[in-house]
Amino acid sequence: MVLHLSDEIFDSLRITEVEVLLELAVALYAAGKLSFGKARQLSALNWVQFRQELAKRNIPAHYNEADFEADLATLESQKWTS
Repeated sequence: MVLHLSDEIFDSLRITEVEVLLELAVALYAAGKLSFGKARQLSALNWVQFRQELAKRNIPAHYNEADFEADLATLESQKWTS
């Protein structure tokens, strides 16, 4: 999919294309429309950078009890060696 912004709108933003993608990614994540992974991918930031950007904007991680249980199940299914 290609998203088109008119030159007039883009010029009025006074930010780069990269910043537009970051703003879109953050807004969609905050609204619960995109997962962390997909929003991070849209932003083109790595995991740490995107998490820092959310923290800077006081946007909490979307992590609930079901996510925690899924993570526990994943960890329990892994064979850890020392």
